[in-house]
Amino acid sequence: MTGRYSDQDVEHYDRPRRHTRPRTKERPTYDDAVDGVVVTVDRGRFTLLVDDHVVLAMKARPLGRKGVVVGDRVRVVGDTSGQDGSLARIVEVVERTTVLRRTADDDDPVERVIVANADQLVVVTALADPDPQPRLIDRALVAAYDARMQPLLCLTKSDLADPETLLVTYRSLGVPWVVTRRGGDLAELRDRLRGRTSVLIGSSGVGKSTLVNALVPDAGRDVGHVNAVTGRGRHTSTSAYLLELPGGAGWIVDTPGIRSFGLAHVQPEHLIEAFPDLDEMTEDCPRGCTHGTDEPECGLDEAVRNGTADPVRVESFRRLLAARSEPAY
Repeated sequence: MTGRYSDQDVEHYDRPRRHTRPRTKERPTYDDAVDGVVVTVDRGRFTLLVDDHVVLAMKARPLGRKGVVVGDRVRVVGDTSGQDGSLARIVEVVERTTVLRRTADDDDPVERVIVANADQLVVVTALADPDPQPRLIDRALVAAYDARMQPLLCLTKSDLADPETLLVTYRSLGVPWVVTRRGGDLAELRDRLRGRTSVLIGSSGVGKSTLVNALVPDAGRDVGHVNAVTGRGRHTSTSAYLLELPGGAGWIVDTPGIRSFGLAHVQPEHLIEAFPDLDEMTEDCPRGCTHGTDEPECGLDEAVRNGTADPVRVESFRRLLAARSEPAY
């Protein structure tokens, strides 16, 4: 049986074959690439800050599935003028110093990176309207410790409720805090943010966008309201956004309101490392000890019995540890 075409057929010579393009190991060096930082991400397009102007970019094909998130420091080639219609290419993502991540649910194997290269996680929670959500706060703190970020509690609407009711729960953990009120002075919060890159997270309606607009007057972040029936806020921020504080005092990242914070990626041994005093007391724990309440020979229990550990601090740490296995908020 002969093939479809004979040697005399034109198609025999003109029809191209697949995989005939020679491959090369040579890769572009991108010596002309410039530095940038990712400000926000929207449907595969990345808004960057390059020098002192904004540039729109896409991810170069060689990066493959490598994620690029807000806060990433990147190398960029192409048209970096920032003019209308211009489009640059991200060709390299610089190694990250920190990564704040979460899973959608506790049984979700896929980790979602929220922000890169931030050094402080500001957990914004209202003291009333809507009511505080301690489980969500605990989970956010666990994520901060896991990412090796400094946590900060920012309690809003102190004109509606006494902050001490909530602070007593977290004081033993040594978590710093600031208290704000509607129309109040934000000097203490500004001082905590100065010289840092801080991520603001919190449920919808807690006043996060209001804070952002007060800290960065030209931010123009939408402000929502709290539903009187459900007690929940309306999502106003739809994507994470990096903003510079006035006078170059630091950076903040405004994030969409969250209603769940999965912690499937957090391991107990990693969490306790954020508490060096407690970590030292677990050196003689049996292999596989999770340091939880039900562990029969945990060093934390012995430390409480002999008076070398503050029982309230141990209990608070174990509450955070238990937050990993509780259903996502």
